[in-house]
Amino acid sequence: MKRRRSSLRRREIVRRLILPALPLALAACAATGTAPPPQSAATAQTASLEIDRAAYARRMEGFWLGQSIANWTGLVTEMDKIGGDGPHGEFYTREDWGQPDQPSIFDPGKPSPISPTIDFVLRTPGESWGADDDTDIEYIYQDALLKHRTSILTPEQIRQAWIDHIYDETKPTPYGTDETSYQNYLWVSNQRAHDLMLAGTLPPETSDPELNEHWEMIDAQLSTEIFGLFAPGRPDVALRMADLPIRTAARGEAADIARFHVALHALSAKVDPQRPLGPQLRAIAEEAAALLPEGEYPRAMYSFALAQYESGATWEQARDAVYQRYQVDMQDGYDISSRGLYCNGCFAGGINFAAGLVSYFYGEGDLRDTIRIGTLAGWDSDNPTATWGGLIGSIMGRAAIEEAFGTPLSGSFHIHRTRKGFPNDGYDDFAAMGERSLSIVDRAVTGEAGGSIDRANGRWIIPIAANDWNPSPNGVR
Repeated sequence: MKRRRSSLRRREIVRRLILPALPLALAACAATGTAPPPQSAATAQTASLEIDRAAYARRMEGFWLGQSIANWTGLVTEMDKIGGDGPHGEFYTREDWGQPDQPSIFDPGKPSPISPTIDFVLRTPGESWGADDDTDIEYIYQDALLKHRTSILTPEQIRQAWIDHIYDETKPTPYGTDETSYQNYLWVSNQRAHDLMLAGTLPPETSDPELNEHWEMIDAQLSTEIFGLFAPGRPDVALRMADLPIRTAARGEAADIARFHVALHALSAKVDPQRPLGPQLRAIAEEAAALLPEGEYPRAMYSFALAQYESGATWEQARDAVYQRYQVDMQDGYDISSRGLYCNGCFAGGINFAAGLVSYFYGEGDLRDTIRIGTLAGWDSDNPTATWGGLIGSIMGRAAIEEAFGTPLSGSFHIHRTRKGFPNDGYDDFAAMGERSLSIVDRAVTGEAGGSIDRANGRWIIPIAANDWNPSPNGVR
């Protein structure tokens, strides 16, 4: 596995990211009533994005709701289909939607306890959405940013937040035991990072391959996307904010994949929900993909999944092609299958990135379709699906999500399903969570992005500048 820093020059990264972004930035200015500057290199650095703060709180509410729907729906099929011989290698197709769930590798004799059928999992008013590892670490990070009134968490602050709010699996927890320890709803790289923190190690050493053998797993992606939403329209700022949280659990290509998702969430602020989402999502994905180093497998996976979509193949054919190319044939430097890992590396950042791109492209911005495809795609199906549910949900907002599902949905969230140490016995509300996030964005806009707050009109004014998108500010991948 390559661990050297990418050979891409910073200037090339800037060129590839800023030039495609310019039309979207100009469109954003027009949409908010700001006169767009002439399209020239001299004025590219002065374009601005204006965002209504109150509307953004509703977008953050949509992020949490969309992510929760997708997370819990994806959990029904988590690890049902991972390739190989036997029933776990017989991948789902669209015909399986609404049909009985098949057993996962964790419990071969039973369907999911969440739902006996593969269908949307919804919580209505009076019920609560339980936390999961797709949502709870992001909740912890939001709380830590608010507590410390900062945009950039220190190693000590991250370590203390994890220790304060995550149970030690070597001691009794409210959740009983699993196969080897007490249940604390933490796995692979995040679990090893937590063990290291309890022993006194600080991030980013918690993802050092010499200390954390799980550094290539998916953990960093599913726990850091929210940083992109804390810096709307400014992925450079989002990546600075997310750098240490990403490297708490990932290095190398797994960290690059997490950075891609952070950048994508930041760029989503420029997506117009009144226009078709599919073309806009593909456009911002192209911008974010410029972060993926040429010659390494995440970039190849991105190009391969996009080519499958553009070829007219069905999503099932694209998923099967991903399986064949990466898990069976081990192309483009992706050699996880040669390692003899448990479930053939089904938790890995790489294969789940490729499978997630299938649902991203083929879902074409439709929340329901994206969740369906992600849930049926295989592997760690709750994680990429939750990512897209949060992303698309943040663009739609809560009201549009409820309209899409044709029913009022719960906004109650229970962080203590998996974590500890929060007020009100861990019960919170998506609307309140969205409102609290505004002060984080305020600080990022004014302190990190060089923007301002128009208090009279309740708007952020965010310069879209030609910043240097350094994939790793400290030179460590």
